[in-house]
Amino acid sequence: MAKEEPITMHAVVKEALPNAMFKVELENGHQVLAHISGKMRKHYIRITPGDTITVEMSPYDLTRCRIVYRGVRRPGPRGGRRGAPNNRR
Repeated sequence: MAKEEPITMHAVVKEALPNAMFKVELENGHQVLAHISGKMRKHYIRITPGDTITVEMSPYDLTRCRIVYRGVRRPGPRGGRRGAPNNRR
């Protein structure tokens, strides 16, 4: 029996749960449980509520998924800049 390819989708993190688990909302509006992939865990990539992410889902269990990529964060109320643009000496 051949292994089926995972389903890749974009999602937004809604809630952080214990043990590196997250409640995420998919593009189609469904909420599923997600966990961080091993490479993201190894490189200490932080996931916070509001982040845009890419997830992989197994075609056999559509209620759980794995976070494989964290996208660009949405800018806050002050914009996306952290400091003055020309503050080097």
